[in-house]
Amino acid sequence: MKAKSKVIKKFTPQDLNVEIKSNLEVVQVTEPPKRKAGIIVSSVDELIDKLKNEARVI
Repeated sequence: MKAKSKVIKKFTPQDLNVEIKSNLEVVQVTEPPKRKAGIIVSSVDELIDKLKNEARVI
């Protein structure tokens, strides 16, 4: 049970002689493209038909 009472040392970047700076540069920020509106199907047969013929998933 020594782990519960063990003191954890905390270091600051200055203690370790390390500089904190960002290595990233933001070049461009854009919005994602708009999504198409969803399709509501009224039956399972219509859903299967759209998946087979339009989306070509099945």
